Amino acid sequence: MDTADRIARIIAAEIKASPGQVAAAAGLLDGGATVPFVARYRKEATGGLDDTQLRMLADRLAYLREMESRRATILASIAGQGKLTDDLAGAIAGAETKAALEDIYLPFKPKRRTKAMIAREQGLEPLLRAIQADRTADPATLAATYLTDAVPDAKAALDGARDILVEELSENAALLGNLRDFMRTEAFIAARLIAGKEAVGAKFSDYFDHREKWSAIPSHRALAILRAAKEEIVTIDISPDSDTGTPRAEGIVARALGPLRSGPGDQWLRQVAAWTWRVRLSNTMYVDLLTELRKRAHDEAIRVFGRNLRDLLLAAPAGPRVTIGVDPGIRTGCKIAVVDTTGKLLDTATIYPFQPRNDLRGAEATLLALIARHGADLIAIGNGTASRETERLVGDILKRLPAGATVPTRVVVSEAGASVYSASELAAREFPQLDVSLRGAVSIARRLQDPLAELVKVPPESIGVGQYQHDVDQRQLANTLEAVVEDAVNAVGVDLNTASAPLLAHVAGLGPSLAQNIVAWRDENGAFPSRAALKKVAGLGPRAFEQCAGFLRIPGGKEPLDASAVHPEAYGIARRIVAACGRDIRAIMGDGTALKGIRAEQFVDDRFGLPTLRDILAELEKPSRDPRPGFVTASFADGVEQITDLRPGMVLEGTVTNVAAFGAFVDIGVHQDGLVHVSQLADRFVKDPNEVVRVGDVVRVRVTEIDVARKRIGLSMRKGGPEETPAPAARGKPGPRPAAKQGGEGSLGAALAQALRRD
Repeated sequence: MDTADRIARIIAAEIKASPGQVAAAAGLLDGGATVPFVARYRKEATGGLDDTQLRMLADRLAYLREMESRRATILASIAGQGKLTDDLAGAIAGAETKAALEDIYLPFKPKRRTKAMIAREQGLEPLLRAIQADRTADPATLAATYLTDAVPDAKAALDGARDILVEELSENAALLGNLRDFMRTEAFIAARLIAGKEAVGAKFSDYFDHREKWSAIPSHRALAILRAAKEEIVTIDISPDSDTGTPRAEGIVARALGPLRSGPGDQWLRQVAAWTWRVRLSNTMYVDLLTELRKRAHDEAIRVFGRNLRDLLLAAPAGPRVTIGVDPGIRTGCKIAVVDTTGKLLDTATIYPFQPRNDLRGAEATLLALIARHGADLIAIGNGTASRETERLVGDILKRLPAGATVPTRVVVSEAGASVYSASELAAREFPQLDVSLRGAVSIARRLQDPLAELVKVPPESIGVGQYQHDVDQRQLANTLEAVVEDAVNAVGVDLNTASAPLLAHVAGLGPSLAQNIVAWRDENGAFPSRAALKKVAGLGPRAFEQCAGFLRIPGGKEPLDASAVHPEAYGIARRIVAACGRDIRAIMGDGTALKGIRAEQFVDDRFGLPTLRDILAELEKPSRDPRPGFVTASFADGVEQITDLRPGMVLEGTVTNVAAFGAFVDIGVHQDGLVHVSQLADRFVKDPNEVVRVGDVVRVRVTEIDVARKRIGLSMRKGGPEETPAPAARGKPGPRPAAKQGGEGSLGAALAQALRRD
């Protein structure tokens, strides 16, 4: 079996596919195809692998190929030393991880001058072999024959022999593997406070004296302990139980020396084994398990962040409706921006309804005038400082609209990351004459219309739906989040004639440079009349067109299929299907009844199989289906605006803002997210909170705990529990509630500490 076949079989087992599927997908990806393109338009080749499987395949393919390259390097290095045997080559070929490869390579790896090297130079290796050969002899007596000027006494000779054996044991691949397996099941991780750090490390107080099984510690607790150690608040230890585990670890090392009995030599070897564990291998295992723990915690945190980001990006859009965005403020006033149905800026204003100006009349007049002038349908209010006060003000102003007038729906919107976008070079190019705070109001309005189109302008790590995102591997985090954004954008599709450059940049096959070229062409020549016109864009060649065309839409264009997810390469077969219906393509698209008699099987040919044909039929029936959910609404309870307004037992409506391994955060409108611990998510055992809730969900929760001083709110979604207290009635007209801001790291840290005490 060659290397490519072996890799394909390994990955196939991991993603539950066949080696043939893996090989086909790998070939497409190696040829420059993107994951969204392969997942959507090459189902025949890959057997229908989805984007999740393809992402995992690509990651594992890179890892295994790197490992094969390292395997070849190690083989060449050992062969160059003249030490490669058939058994050693077999062991290297059979190594399944990079760690196993490095264990085998340890004895042959170039190293600095060691105590063992010095002992060998002093002629003490024969002493070690003599002790191993004759266990009945007294090691001290044997050592007496190896004395020299450099080895003045038996103790020095035995110390040298010990150093050689310690190095050999420390480079024994089988022993290292056995010890790792033992430690993974038996080790405990312990955190201890560093003296004098109580005050500065108060937020880590749960870990001042903490101990639990290494194998069972959840990622969020591991990350908290790792951060506390990085900030030099606690020390970390990873070791087996001192009473039972340590003797077992020493026994594993001793067994690597073969059967040991009760002779003087056996006793000496047993003592060296114990020494090796205490002085060398326990430290090696500590480093290895700490590295594994860090990777495990990082992987889980990144997975959670990616899943939450995907849910947020695919939140329900309010759609093309004239929207007023309000960025609340007190002293500096509330910044207002009006955008049209396409997100184009129409008007701006600033009102000062709060202290110190208290200009309520001016605020009312300005807002009513903007509503009337532009026919606003929605008012999006940022959920930061003064959000509830602003929402209440807007509600009072809307009551003053003339009888019969259309009343806009007011909506509290997450402003997480809006300030980052406002101060960005992108925002400066888009609105060079606009104040930074007014740019934030534009972003708030647009993210209600289409969360995906606006949030792609914000660095994902600034959106606030992760846990400890600043502590994890930043390269891995960036790669994962970029993949999430790419998959979300291509799952929805992009209007070629209205999309911004940042949105176009995430379309399969494009990127920032081509996205800018597309916008430049559009600015110079007007709207694209067809997908085919994309070929006129500078730098957009046949490969890029193949990758991106199916994800770009042109509603109302000359070619009806340009408004669908049917790829241009399949237009011919799509028209054959339409011809079989005997009707005009425009009449058929969107009419499921016209396609009921069509069977995909009758159109299969050498190029297009059943998967593609079924996708074409589904697309003709419902062109450009949006995978995002319908626009949901939620309403905050009237009179519940601060944490001090909460009472245990109160039942409220809120929006899930973040989902972590230990539970879900919910915005209930009091400027501080509450935490529904995983144990309170349902009247059953819940292993993964994502089984029950996702970011953006509207949920009903019951207040269980309130800690005003530490700004902590405990919530429950379980049906059973203490008697419920009805919350004050919701304000008159409920507003749609897209995912709200989690509250930044301070809010996450507070609620996280609450979760950690319960978990």
